[in-house]
Amino acid sequence: MTNDIGWELYRSFLSVLTEGSLSGAARAMGIAQPTVGRHIAALERSLGVTLFTRSQLGLLPTEAAQSLAPFAQTMRSSAAALKRAAEGQGEGIQGTVRVTASEVMGVEVLPPILAQLQSEHPGLKVELMLSNRVQDLLKREADIAIRMTQPKQQQLIARRVGQVNLGLHAHKKYLRKRGTPKSLADLTRHALIGFDEETPFVRAARKGFAVWHRDAFAFRTDSDVAQLALIRSGCGIGICQVALAARDPQLVHLLPESMSLGLETWLTMHEDLRHTPRCKTTFDALLQGIERYVSG
Repeated sequence: MTNDIGWELYRSFLSVLTEGSLSGAARAMGIAQPTVGRHIAALERSLGVTLFTRSQLGLLPTEAAQSLAPFAQTMRSSAAALKRAAEGQGEGIQGTVRVTASEVMGVEVLPPILAQLQSEHPGLKVELMLSNRVQDLLKREADIAIRMTQPKQQQLIARRVGQVNLGLHAHKKYLRKRGTPKSLADLTRHALIGFDEETPFVRAARKGFAVWHRDAFAFRTDSDVAQLALIRSGCGIGICQVALAARDPQLVHLLPESMSLGLETWLTMHEDLRHTPRCKTTFDALLQGIERYVSG
């Protein structure tokens, strides 16, 4: 096995893994297809393993490729973090900060906070990564994360922002057509909006709320943003953040005494970034902004 393997070989490996072909990887990376092919061949020789096999569907990763992928992805995240750190050198608040949050937080809550932050610090750039998957701050997939669960890793700085309250909501036009439920039992006669794949949070939330199950839903989606859009469009009754729904006078909070859920909200970043101006400034701005949102 060759000890000195260039990063560009791993970069091509990850691109082929994502795109499924040499041509797709070449387009994504902006280089020639033969170059990608040479990179994969060189990496296979250096590692002494076969990474891909050809099929009618394209290049299929071998078991070796799948086992190596997480390490290459960590290298990519570290390289991106290194670049962000280099951009932040110099006087003042400047450079790039990578922030990860859930879809709803990223679309509905963070934009005005980030707009104010950028107006105060024009040299600051923000990469906003929206996903309900928990990004790994220890692997530098992001600099700052907004999470709905308390992080356990000791290397992370974690601040509890507060509790985001969830409740049943429907648009007034839906209620005019279908009536307003007076009890949880009445929900069985309504069009419900809910999940497609059950998550641990959903399983915990369903305790004592038996009517909320997959077969009962007229509309199913695992996207929080899509569920909110369906509620706003008058498709049915769904669960969304109470503070968010309160912004729209056409949305009605239903059965608050019978059904109420809370999401603990945490702001986290790696402790190594606590004295980095770009990250500390962004962390403080997000903390203040989300606290205002949570408190109403």
